[in-house]
Amino acid sequence: MVQLTRIYTKGGDKGTTSLGTGKRVPKHDPRVAAYGTVDEANAAIGIARLHAEGELGAMLARIQNDLFDLGADLCRPDIENQEGLRIVETQVERLEREIDAMNAKLAPLNSFVLPGGTAAAAHLHQARTIVRRAEREMTALAEREPVNPAAIRYVNRLSDHLFVAARAANDWGRRDVLWQPGANR
Repeated sequence: MVQLTRIYTKGGDKGTTSLGTGKRVPKHDPRVAAYGTVDEANAAIGIARLHAEGELGAMLARIQNDLFDLGADLCRPDIENQEGLRIVETQVERLEREIDAMNAKLAPLNSFVLPGGTAAAAHLHQARTIVRRAEREMTALAEREPVNPAAIRYVNRLSDHLFVAARAANDWGRRDVLWQPGANR
């Protein structure tokens, strides 16, 4: 377990931070930006959880824990070293099962969904867009240095999960706000 006894260390006062390997990098390093965006997504999901109950709330709690795993994964560029915590394929598969279970209860879409409806859905849509940014940052990082492929699959699936979860939070799609192309011309 992690034990935090001091919240400030003064280690970052000169604009650097430590990766999980102990290596110091600038705070604007692409790897730090990627796991910082994952942290931002986690915070957005925490807000959505304030409006979620039952199984949706339980799914979001599992995802929040996974996002800490993902941050731990991303902060260690030595992906061949199995000592660090890594996102694994079973976490991706769990998201897929949850997507399939929720999607089976939803009516098919005949338009794009605008973020909104219930408070939970609106917050889930916001979290989805943050996850998409994390995915862009992670794939850009992967072009430069090693990133766990399962971590990239996880965030890709997570954005789909959050979209479907938002529709579920909108009374299984009955309260979705649909895009009306050219409606305000």
